[in-house]
Amino acid sequence: MENYNDNNIVELGGKVVSEMEFSHEIYEEKFYRFYVETRRMSDYVDDLPIIISERLVDIDNIKVGDIVHITGQFRSYNQPIDGKSKLVLSIFAKEIEKNDNESILTLNDATFTGYICKKPIYRKTPLGREIADVLLAVNRTYKKSDYIPCILWGRNAKFCEKVDIGTMIRLNGRIQSRKYEKKLEDGTLISKVAYEVSISKLSVVKKDEQENKEDTEENSEID
Repeated sequence: MENYNDNNIVELGGKVVSEMEFSHEIYEEKFYRFYVETRRMSDYVDDLPIIISERLVDIDNIKVGDIVHITGQFRSYNQPIDGKSKLVLSIFAKEIEKNDNESILTLNDATFTGYICKKPIYRKTPLGREIADVLLAVNRTYKKSDYIPCILWGRNAKFCEKVDIGTMIRLNGRIQSRKYEKKLEDGTLISKVAYEVSISKLSVVKKDEQENKEDTEENSEID
């Protein structure tokens, strides 16, 4: 049986940079959204959205400036906007604790096991760097899936160019934010933020269908 918790694992250290805001309510359980700032080794800062349940923590106890350690999952849902469906991404916190150690501000580790659900888009930059965009479908309970946009580099990007839709892969990387400008029909430019996972490791997961219900996985890793 598939272990859905192992399909989607995120561990993050960051500084709270926004107040808690009400997000939604399910079965009388309220969820709140806030943002944390996490640093790359290059000192570039990513601002990442967090969703947390009121049952997990005292909402009033998490304040701007607090350093927090979060474990959870990177989740998606489709939000209808102007007749179109927009993929909205956020980190769903399952555990959170305050931490006074600033060294965790660079902690940003995400591991996913899922299926390639669209043809990877491979390209080269003007400087010749190889890049591939991959959309990964990660199974969740209750027959739901999260759709995770990933970006791969170098040999991993070149490898994914030839991987078929439906291939099961395991990816490891860090969740990042990317600012860009979108041009509206009237010519106005608006600032937007996209979230994606920058991948450092890739494994193709092969299942031996001749085994009984215990699936055997053989990983061939591309560093």
